[in-house]
Amino acid sequence: MDDKEMLPNIRAHSLMVARVTHILFLELAKSPQKDIPLPPENLLLAGAILHDIAKTPCLDSGCHHAKKGRDLCESLGYNEVGEIVREHVWLFEFSPKRYKSGHFFAKELVYYADKRVRHDSVVSLEARQEYILERYGNNDQERHRLIKENFTNCQELENFLFATIIPEANDIQKLVAKHSLPDV
Repeated sequence: MDDKEMLPNIRAHSLMVARVTHILFLELAKSPQKDIPLPPENLLLAGAILHDIAKTPCLDSGCHHAKKGRDLCESLGYNEVGEIVREHVWLFEFSPKRYKSGHFFAKELVYYADKRVRHDSVVSLEARQEYILERYGNNDQERHRLIKENFTNCQELENFLFATIIPEANDIQKLVAKHSLPDV
């Protein structure tokens, strides 16, 4: 984050996404479906913390920060982290059948957590969608349609995720208040 001169607000957002992601990981670990593999905790946290690693330079240049972030991670030899970074905006593989079984990859947990964090606060998917439409929709109907489609998928992911773990989606805010990240 320091090396890439990440802006303080993007850093705060990334750390909150990591906290939400870690809570999801901990809750999945307590899930009654113990035979479902969990993503490695260190990979999950690295992907969450670095998901916006290229956002600062892309603000001025207009580049696609998820792709640029993936490229950066891969250039440093962190290919798995790069894939999480690449898909934090839009999942390229949406897999309801796997989600129904309670199996979630790291990229899906980071994607979901990112959609629940506006700036450095946990918000509902509806509030986050409204913000994204306002901030990035550019009064473009096709862009609005794609953003809404993305959030429809995220809502479906949320439904599967919270059918697997005990707390409800609204409990995330309470859990974040009680939770800090492990040393990373």
